[in-house]
Formats: sequence, structure tokens, C-alpha cells
Amino acid sequence: MTKGVASIADRSPASSPLGIFERWLSLWVALAIAGGIILGNIAPTAVSALAALEVASVNLVVAVLIWAMIFPMMVGVDFASIRDIRKKPRGLIITLVINWLIKPFTMAAIAVLFFDYLYAGLLPQDDAQQYIAGLILLGAAPCTAMVFVWSQMTKGDPAYTLVQVSVNDLVMIVAFAPIVALLLGVTDIVVPWETLLLSVVLYVVIPLALGALTRRRVISSHNGDVAAVDAFTAKLKPWSVIGLLATVVLLFAFQAETIVSNPLLIVLIAIPIIIQSYGIFAIAYAWAFAWKVPHNIAAPCAMIGTSNFFELAVAVAIGLFGLSSGAALATVVGVLVEVPVMLTLVAFANATRSRFTGTAV
Repeated sequence: MTKGVASIADRSPASSPLGIFERWLSLWVALAIAGGIILGNIAPTAVSALAALEVASVNLVVAVLIWAMIFPMMVGVDFASIRDIRKKPRGLIITLVINWLIKPFTMAAIAVLFFDYLYAGLLPQDDAQQYIAGLILLGAAPCTAMVFVWSQMTKGDPAYTLVQVSVNDLVMIVAFAPIVALLLGVTDIVVPWETLLLSVVLYVVIPLALGALTRRRVISSHNGDVAAVDAFTAKLKPWSVIGLLATVVLLFAFQAETIVSNPLLIVLIAIPIIIQSYGIFAIAYAWAFAWKVPHNIAAPCAMIGTSNFFELAVAVAIGLFGLSSGAALATVVGVLVEVPVMLTLVAFANATRSRFTGTAV
């Protein structure tokens, strides 16, 4: 590892402690859900007016909120660190195979199993297809931001985590849309290609490019001090939090009637997500153990595959199927269950650290 990469890692998000927002994310999301359901029932006219603010299948209000969520994390991505990955290829290989060759397909299979078969008769078929679509979007969007938190909690290698995230973001540009289109097509869900590609451009390509430019400008204006990036993104973080919670409020406001009439719906959607999360972690973690990958790389590897880039999944679900769709609801349920699940996996990874005695990287 070069000195330059090490210094970047020391200032990366992975070195930040778990803040009150991250620690209690599920609570804040649960409160936002409750607020959205209340809003949808007491002010349906206002909610409908917000839903009508669309251009080319993109809701303008949600687009602004999604950008507020994802822009700070894009500024934190450092593509310069990728040049040293050849020195430690195994962890990245595991991450890429899990994220792009295993996870999307197992999530699609689990979604079909539950909503087409195990839940048959419990939900209308059209709604079931929407939930399947939402879970496919979650499965095809690997984590970008929260993985820094999980890496820090498991004493992961911050420089390597940064490299994994950077490479994943590059792969996402070219792989996300084809994989989603393939899986939606296999499940007989109509794929509006133009809307899918537009969503990827709006919520991955453009913010990633602007994030890289902003990062360069911030570092340049502070005489090459990489630590300035953290200070800059820290100022944006409140807007990111507001964007996430406001999006959740809106999504559940549009779904309020459905949820009130079927309160078990959230549980039904959460079950396959939880099963997928634990299953993917087990595959990645066991692979890393068998391949003698050090724990400080193995744990973040498994966490990246398990966690989701739910901001992207939410945005694309809205663009493809609409704010009030079951697909959008399914992606938001992913936000609700992610933190409790990930905290249990962090505890497991920490408890099993001593079993990783290999030195291969």
C-alpha cells in the first residue's frame, strides 16, 4: 500500500465514528414511515399534487431529494486509489463476483419464490410483480456509503474499503441497467429502457462525475489537503439526512391507503430481504475465510455485498414504476430493515475475527 493511499484512508469516511443518525437509522426511518402514512391520510390532495410534478417519468421533488442523499457520498469516492488494487486482488474479486454475478440473481429468485409462490393468494398478482421489481432493484445496487460505517465498526482496512467502493461505482455505470433489465424481463415485467437508462444517468453517472470534479476542486483549493473533503461532505450531511427521510415520508404518503388496509405488507416484503441479506453475507464471508483473506478485508467484502445502495434503488423504482408503486415501497422497506440486519452481522464478524489467520490478500 502506498503512503498516498494510506493517507487518503486515514481521512476517509471509514475513520469516522458511527454517528447518531447511522446508529438509529431504522428508528428515524420508522418515524418517517409513520409520518408519511399520517400525511397520506390527512392530506391526500396535497400528496397527489406532489406526485403530479413529473417530467419524463421523473418526479422533480423526489429527484432533488435523491440528489441531496447521494451527492455527498459521491464526493467521497476516490478513483485514484484504484491503481494499487493489483497488490491485493482477492478481496476485490470476491466483492465484484458477489455484487454483480450472484446477489442480483439470488434476490430475483428469492423474490419470485416468495411473491409468486409462498405469498400466492395473499396479494394481488399485479402488486406482487411490483414488489418483485423493487427487490430486484435493491439486489442490483451494492452499497456505496454505509459500507464505510460497517468497515469502521469491524476494524476494516479503510484504504481497501475505499477502493472497493470506487470500483463498484465504476462497474455500476455499465452493469446496473443491463442486469436490472435482464431480471425484470425474465420475471415478465415490462422494461421501459429509456426510463431505466435515464435513471442511471441521473442518479449514477452525473452525480459521480460532479462528485469527482467537486472533490478535485475542494482538494485543490486547500493546497492538496485530502482531509478537506471530509469537512466539505460533513457540511452536506444534514441535507443528505433530510433528503432520505423526506423521500421516505413521500413514498409512504403515496402508499398510505394500501398500508392501512394491509398492515402486514411491510413484514411480507421485509422477510425475503432479510433472508437475502444473511445468505449473501454467509457466501461472501465463507469465501473470504476459505481464500485466507485477512479479516480487515474479509469483513468489509461481506458487508458491501450484503448492504444496498438503497438511494439508487428508490430513485430508479420511482422513475420506472412511479411514486405510489409497490416497487418503490419495496425499496424503502429495504432501508427500514438494513441497519438492524447489518448491526447483527457486524457483531458476528467481530466475534469471529480470531478465526481469520490467513495472510493471503
